[in-house]
Amino acid sequence: MEIFDSHAHYDDEKFDCDREEVLKFIQKNGVKKVISAGYSLDSSRKSIELSDKYDFIFSTCGISPNDIPDSEEEFDKQLMELEELVKSSKKIVAIGEIGLDYYWNKDNKEIQKMSFIKQIELANKYSLPIVIHCREAIQDTISILKECINPNKKGVFHCCPFNEELIKQGLKLGFYISVAGPVTYKNSKNANEIINLIPLDRILVETDCPYLSPEPKRGMRNDSSNLKYIIEKIAEQKNLSPEQIAEKTYNNTIKLFDIS
Repeated sequence: MEIFDSHAHYDDEKFDCDREEVLKFIQKNGVKKVISAGYSLDSSRKSIELSDKYDFIFSTCGISPNDIPDSEEEFDKQLMELEELVKSSKKIVAIGEIGLDYYWNKDNKEIQKMSFIKQIELANKYSLPIVIHCREAIQDTISILKECINPNKKGVFHCCPFNEELIKQGLKLGFYISVAGPVTYKNSKNANEIINLIPLDRILVETDCPYLSPEPKRGMRNDSSNLKYIIEKIAEQKNLSPEQIAEKTYNNTIKLFDIS
């Protein structure tokens, strides 16, 4: 079975000691392609370096709501640098991860919204999809997307939030939904319902590694070889084989990010 990890962080320092070995290992375990997702200028640069070095890795670049500066002026400076990064590599397939996070950051909502909008505009300028981080900010996220999104280039809600309203609204707007390790957790009470909400032509899988390891690897450093557990969970719920889910999510990721 061929697997596509739609969102990973192999630039993370947790891989500094054995990154090369891990990347070889996941390839031997069916992972054919990976998107290394940026979330700050530094991580975006490192993700681009990885994608330029390895044929099977692609990258995104963006500044997440948890990594934006404190002022619009400073953000605008970073946005200029971000645009230079976008122009620097043909392996960049999206702007992200970007979005809103009112769980960790409640005091800078206006700056978060401003940075989200400006990065969507950057994605629109270069006809790229977006990778969305949304936590406890459903109404503002959906409102901004309705106003700003390019109708021909949508994107994905990464690390599927267990919120039916967000998923329904996201699907209605034409977005994909990416499922990660928490869908396998025993305390994820509505995981099955969430999986059933997502049609087969809109579902992706991701690790968000080195974080969010699925059962039975929970608590350990995550890597793309663990996607099989997420795929098995989806397959069980949708009454399909893991191979069918792997193929569908692989093709969906190729389509969304326009990868040849």
